[in-house]
Amino acid sequence: MRVLAAMSGGVDSSVAAARLVEAGHDVVGVHLALSRDPQATRESARGCCSLEDSADARRVCDKLGIPFYVWDFSDRFKEDVIDNFVWSYENGETPNPCLRCNEKIKFAALLERALALGFDAVATGHYAVLDDDGNLRRSADPLKDQSYVLGVLTRRELDACLFPVGDTEKPQIREEAARHGFATATKPDSYDICFIPDGNTQAFLGAKIGLRPGIVRDGDGTELKQHDGVFQYTIGQRRGLDLRVPAADGRPRYVTGIDAATGEVTVGPREALKVREIRADRLKVLHEAMAGTFEALVQVRAHGGVVPCRAAIAGDGMTLTLHEPLEGVAPGQAAVLYMPDPDGLGDVVLGSGTICATA
Repeated sequence: MRVLAAMSGGVDSSVAAARLVEAGHDVVGVHLALSRDPQATRESARGCCSLEDSADARRVCDKLGIPFYVWDFSDRFKEDVIDNFVWSYENGETPNPCLRCNEKIKFAALLERALALGFDAVATGHYAVLDDDGNLRRSADPLKDQSYVLGVLTRRELDACLFPVGDTEKPQIREEAARHGFATATKPDSYDICFIPDGNTQAFLGAKIGLRPGIVRDGDGTELKQHDGVFQYTIGQRRGLDLRVPAADGRPRYVTGIDAATGEVTVGPREALKVREIRADRLKVLHEAMAGTFEALVQVRAHGGVVPCRAAIAGDGMTLTLHEPLEGVAPGQAAVLYMPDPDGLGDVVLGSGTICATA
């Protein structure tokens, strides 16, 4: 099989490529250049697309004796990830840029080019498993499971993917990388938003959006303060509110609502964060069981817990009635549905939707 190995410059994609070579596949490594200005992504940023990462990926490919290329996807990245990130915050949402990058760049755009060039599949270092029937399942390592961020793919995209490390726990992956002599064996995992070099998200958004004053109100309508833009807030936020006026009961207050049209931000007690219904659109269906009305598990954050729910699909939207409340659920997040583990091989991803409203 002719496989394009997406090389982020981290330990996971390094071992994924090594396993493909050992399995006898015809492997080519590619690193994605996502910034128009390579200096804008600082070294040691713990991102996944810096000049340092590109050099690490090249060294791994040299050790494996496979070709290595850098593909420039910076224009697509700006349009589909950075601009979307800014638009979402401007409209009171809480986006996940890494999830959007997976959806739009690392799979849709990359697969499109790879298949056009005659590759049979694209392989990444994501922690997830494809079973014998092609179903996407949770990784063998629950601490590193990335099935959530892959739940936004389409069925066609998933059919052309390989996840060589998903059946192994992270410590063993690092040991395997060390045996190969990869410098990435001890490299830290990536966490930063790669296109915000200094890590100051509010300053980045402020420069892009500009000041749009509004009001922070308590749940009873009392005006507490003015703010410079709804992009400064996310649902569930507690720190950095600088309210100065304590709550009547002395308890902490959290952001419970954001109205981008009026500029109003609502705060309240933690109980006000509880959500029992989620509405989502932009559905991605990965399993035939995601149809009509059915029981499932839902996850709304990359490393969040799951709760049981009843899902009702109608057109390109769905309503999830939660059997247990969730806190801090915000529009812009993905709601990924799972079938509880049917056979001991891990929960099955049914599909996903983008959260548009909660109740």
